Amino acid sequence: MLKEINTRGDIILFIDELHTLVGAGAAEGAIDAASILKPKLARGELQTIGATTLDEYRKYIEKDAALERRFQPVQVGEPTVEHTIEILKGLRDRYEAHHRVSITDAAMVAAATLADRYINDRFLPDKAIDLIDEAGARMRIRRMTAPPDLREFDEKIAEARREKESAIDAQDFEKAASLRDREKTLVAQRAEREKQWRSGDLDVVAEVDDEQIAEVLGNWTGIPVFKLTEAETTRLLRMEEELHKRIIGQEDAVKAVSKAIRRTRAGLKDPKRPSGSFIFAGPSGVGKTELSKALANFLFGDDDALIQIDMGEFHDRFTASRLFGAPPGYVGYEEGGQLTEKVRRKPFSVVLFDEIEKAHQEIYNSLLQVLEDGRLTDGQGRTVDFKNTVLIFTSNLGTSDISKPVGLGFSKGGGENDYERMKQKVNDELKKHFRPEFLNRIDDIIVFHQLTREEIIRMVDLMISRVAGQLKSKDMALVLTDAAKALLAKRGFDPVLGARPLRRTIQREIEDQLSEKILFEEVGPGQVVTVDVDNWDGEGPGEDAVFTFTGTRKPPAEPDLAKAGAHSAGGPEPAAR
Repeated sequence: MLKEINTRGDIILFIDELHTLVGAGAAEGAIDAASILKPKLARGELQTIGATTLDEYRKYIEKDAALERRFQPVQVGEPTVEHTIEILKGLRDRYEAHHRVSITDAAMVAAATLADRYINDRFLPDKAIDLIDEAGARMRIRRMTAPPDLREFDEKIAEARREKESAIDAQDFEKAASLRDREKTLVAQRAEREKQWRSGDLDVVAEVDDEQIAEVLGNWTGIPVFKLTEAETTRLLRMEEELHKRIIGQEDAVKAVSKAIRRTRAGLKDPKRPSGSFIFAGPSGVGKTELSKALANFLFGDDDALIQIDMGEFHDRFTASRLFGAPPGYVGYEEGGQLTEKVRRKPFSVVLFDEIEKAHQEIYNSLLQVLEDGRLTDGQGRTVDFKNTVLIFTSNLGTSDISKPVGLGFSKGGGENDYERMKQKVNDELKKHFRPEFLNRIDDIIVFHQLTREEIIRMVDLMISRVAGQLKSKDMALVLTDAAKALLAKRGFDPVLGARPLRRTIQREIEDQLSEKILFEEVGPGQVVTVDVDNWDGEGPGEDAVFTFTGTRKPPAEPDLAKAGAHSAGGPEPAAR
């Protein structure tokens, strides 16, 4: 190669990954490839351009002073979005010819702008080019796949053949002749449709537009940046209703979270800040964590989409490195931080900081940058994007005296003054514990209401519906009387722990007893199990009250009674008959 370059004299040598020459081919008593080039570079016999990254330049080239002296460093920065669009226009012909598609101007603008905004660990124009490339490949593959109606024709033809053979076996030749004609018609229709598909769809050049680019980006990052469909718009407008299927009461909290999500999906939020940041304050067991899970389920269809951080584990100064990543030279540097790694993998997520008041003050300082700029630099120097996350901080500050007796464990109907006093105390405690610059960056501080008696009974309905759903698979139904619901609500609510003991109460009083009766065959398939209460008139503590289970056969005229029983047990209305 060097001989040809010397002979021609008009060749410019380009070496990609220049740093790989340092040490390449070196062995005992031999010189590496870089040393072979040094004399020719010094004499000016080689016109050479090398490309490498800044990190590798510092690591390899700068250490070899003789090699570095023979090159003039030229730093090539990342192009702007406008320059990237021009680069994409220059590459358009190549990708159109390769994928046999047409790439619109809107697609190139979308590739540059969306890549710049949502892909933070790569650089322009590389990430925008990859978006165009994959969108073109997807469109080509999609058009090469046979349309669904061809498979429907195949199924209809196979069905006609089976029926024809059955008619022949039954010696019903008139029906067989009719089915033969139907089979011929279907075969002809399929052939015509396949001809249209092959001659029409495949020959017409497909068009890649901005929606295809957004679809590819959504698959890469999990961020739904595509245009809002009518179905999703309706779902977002009914977001409060969907959340209330799992959250009882707490209208203010549900409304504030719903507004933040709608603002994000409509593209009207500040692009530099997270989608929303909230402090959920209030007594324990009133739905703060459950609302976070319901929000994650609404956005992703899965409770596991919630990134939950227990801040009680980060009460010391040195534990902050576990959250954001250890600095170089410390144990765990290569592993990354618990928070930063999870958000890098799920950039569109709900992040729950549970019991934030237990964390060390240094962690609050690190979170200031997240709340203001929507980004954070981890221990390895990588920038993690929080712009598409909803940040929720839960706190129990100011609720220590909430366990004082209020109407047999429930807040009274006219307890608005109590709520205002609690809200004022919570806000005062938050101002004492957190610095003003932290609280000023929070979008909204929401104080959760204490649960009322009616809300606890509705929570009983919600939890019993899960048990009813399990019984449905055994051909059984479950119905609770008003008295049974009221007693479960009374025994399951604790003024200190809120509604958390309710699940354990249902397990102890309903599930355990019902499982024994099923095993002893006192109740079984085909029955409606009615749960009632003895030795309780609905007033008083009900210490001597016992739950009774009665199994009755489902009436033959009402085969869907199991569904009705499950619905009545899980709906907001009383399920008693």
